[in-house]
Amino acid sequence: MFPALETELKQETLPDPYEDFMHHHLQYYGYFKAQRRTLPNSAIQQRVWKSSPQYMMNGSFGERDDLISDTLEKETFLWHTCLSSAGHTQIDAVSRDSLMLSSPLLRSRQLLYDEFNEVNPRLREPRELLFFSNRGLLQTPRWPIECEVIKENIRHIEWVPPQPENFYQPTGNEKVPEIVGEDQGTVVYQLDSVPTEGTYFTSSRMGGKQGSIKELAVTLQGPEDNTLLFESRFESGNLQKAVRVGAYEYELTLRTDLYTAKHTQWFYFRVQNTRKDVTYRFTIVNFLKPKSLYAVGMKPLMYSQLDATTYHIGWRREGHEIKYYKSNMDDGQQPLYCLTWTIQFPHDQDTCFFAHFYPYTYTDLQYYLLSVANNSIQSQFCKLRALCRSLAGNTVYLLTITNPSRSPQEAAAKKAVVLSARVHPGESNGSWIMQGFLDFILSNSPDAQLLRDIFVFKVIPMLNPDGVVVGNYRCSLAGRDLNRHYKTILKDSFPCIWYTKNMIKRLLEEREVLLYCDFHGHSRKNNIFLYGCNSNSRKHWLHERVFPLMLSKNAPDKFSFNSCNFKVQKCKEGTGRVVMWRMGILNSYTMESTFGGSTLGSKRDTHFTIEDLKSLGYHVCDTLLDFCDPDQTKFAQCLQELKELLQQEIHKKFNNLGQTMDLEGCWDDIPLSDIESSTSGSDSSLSDGLPVHLLNIADELNQKTMLLKKPKKKRLQTRKQRNEKYQKNYLMRELKLREDAPGRIKFASTLQKQPTSLKNPENSNSSIKRNEKPRLTEAQLSGRAKGTSLDQPLISLVLPKSKERVQSKKPGFTASCSPKRSTDSSLGSPPDVKPNWPRNRYPATRRDRATMAVYPSLHIYTYP
Repeated sequence: MFPALETELKQETLPDPYEDFMHHHLQYYGYFKAQRRTLPNSAIQQRVWKSSPQYMMNGSFGERDDLISDTLEKETFLWHTCLSSAGHTQIDAVSRDSLMLSSPLLRSRQLLYDEFNEVNPRLREPRELLFFSNRGLLQTPRWPIECEVIKENIRHIEWVPPQPENFYQPTGNEKVPEIVGEDQGTVVYQLDSVPTEGTYFTSSRMGGKQGSIKELAVTLQGPEDNTLLFESRFESGNLQKAVRVGAYEYELTLRTDLYTAKHTQWFYFRVQNTRKDVTYRFTIVNFLKPKSLYAVGMKPLMYSQLDATTYHIGWRREGHEIKYYKSNMDDGQQPLYCLTWTIQFPHDQDTCFFAHFYPYTYTDLQYYLLSVANNSIQSQFCKLRALCRSLAGNTVYLLTITNPSRSPQEAAAKKAVVLSARVHPGESNGSWIMQGFLDFILSNSPDAQLLRDIFVFKVIPMLNPDGVVVGNYRCSLAGRDLNRHYKTILKDSFPCIWYTKNMIKRLLEEREVLLYCDFHGHSRKNNIFLYGCNSNSRKHWLHERVFPLMLSKNAPDKFSFNSCNFKVQKCKEGTGRVVMWRMGILNSYTMESTFGGSTLGSKRDTHFTIEDLKSLGYHVCDTLLDFCDPDQTKFAQCLQELKELLQQEIHKKFNNLGQTMDLEGCWDDIPLSDIESSTSGSDSSLSDGLPVHLLNIADELNQKTMLLKKPKKKRLQTRKQRNEKYQKNYLMRELKLREDAPGRIKFASTLQKQPTSLKNPENSNSSIKRNEKPRLTEAQLSGRAKGTSLDQPLISLVLPKSKERVQSKKPGFTASCSPKRSTDSSLGSPPDVKPNWPRNRYPATRRDRATMAVYPSLHIYTYP
């Protein structure tokens, strides 16, 4: 049927050395799981394709190409394989499916056929690098080699409580247990090999640490032993130690983020061997934040395995006597805080889980993306590809969602929307909002179809898969907060952030990005809100606030516009929101979703459920349609409402200061940053600098540099530089004297009318000096008090009443009028020494100036 092809394949009976090496190499690192010979020999390909052009195809196998970066090609679909007209006579004998399965050569080749009649043959990369395998297997998460991982697949059902789960109402009688520690208790669970501060990530493998898994839980002495069995060595789990301090009382220590000594907020662990109708008390002893939603009614989450299998009940809010308080112990560096609560388990011998919030693991994401990839309809307009690999080798997925365009012009006219989540791994509420968004945008709803027609959505559902896998709260395996490193150039240390920024940069070159939003969680404020960036453009004044205001109207019982903030702080310059805004995206936001619940409308004082968070993803889509409605009525109404709200805020600020202000004029000139407070209430952290593994190298380089560094001599100024500096200072002084000339004349006339007693020889010198320099004005003094720089072009000249007064006010800081100003009194000339100024040195600069009286002994009054 294909004689040339069969001849070439029969000649190659021995395995190719390169193919054999790559097979083992990729398989070792978990990138490729296919059988041998599925990767074709490149030499065979070239000979066969060159010698047998009749077997060239004008299509390709399978789905859309997932490596395309060009704008128009991104909307290209790969259609099923068909041969050229020269080979149509042989197609009847061999079906396309059998050809694809029997020929490893043809499996590796694709000819891209797009809707604009262009054929671009290109080599397809191994599918295992980008897709889920054809057998539907998921990529096994990769762990640091120090981490022990139990061989259990832990998953939970989704469930919505039939009734709202109310906040806990404190009674004031909650018990505050004193922390006793393991000295007076019994350690029943403790992780030994956990990388902490001072170490850094080196390598990873599937399943974590090699070898047998230790049994960390205590051994039960019999059926009457009621000791709880703890476990957290599973995906996203976090528990460092459990100490039994009473019959039914346990003190728990959370594990810090790997390779750090901080960030204890997220917890997720399992307990077994429970007893029904017994009150247990759990106390987490090493929280780091002084404020928490647990102090205002938030409850922990509990999951019962028996309830899930028997009654289909999932995660629910449980706990009594909840108290968040400062610990009587600390780690010697910063104060620690405790969370204590009591609970009664629903069943004997049950397996239960506790969590800070509804868990959403890396495996959960892969199951969801696998369902999308296997959906024949959704896969037509949702393209799944790998953006990059994380430090541990886990895939960072990128989804491109848009409907095919009918023309290049229509494709180029589409604007882009970029959404991301889980840059902070412990903020799982961002993943639930993201899943709600994907559920809607991938549906057959008319609104979803319209959005796909007018936008290109770039979605990164999990930016920090490594942190999610190991159960970190905030950091990646580099030991750093990724949301402070969007300005990084360290591609190898922060690959997820580097590739994300680079992708958006290329996207901005192709089309306008209408909106960027990064989904986060918040541990100290209720409701959902946005952080944005004030626009510096007069044309787009207040436009960045329209989308949040619209969202608050579409979700009034969940979203709080009053909690939104648009101030750009220096400590937030490395965040995704600020970096994307500076790249040119006007509507750049961080969406903060509470770990607690709502204080608004019908959901007031109730916890958020999974369904509540998913619904917000729908509201984001709904608000996008309102925001881009060709009828700009809603936009104009929101803009007018924003102006009124801003006026009220300005009035409120001035009233608090005890002042009044008429805002009928150009009140919009007031900087918005002066009106808003900072976002210090957010869960922010300053950048810790270089990744952990580079700190030691940087210290060594700095030490070597200091040793090799020679004392640097002060560079001498050239005569031209000295003259320019002297001329500049001289002109500024002369300008000041000219401005103060009328005051001097008036002052001189006043002196003539003084009594003769003031004109004696003792006062003559002081009278002259009183005319030498004008005093600092109140504005200048207030500016100096606020730290105004002295290196300004206009240097203030001070006219002291007497030499003694100058020395008493600022002893040791009177300098001469030399071009080189010094604060050292030993270098300055005495106040009564007249500097030798060449008055005729610059005749050109004095030619048109009126003749003025020369005041002797002028001195510059400097400050330290």
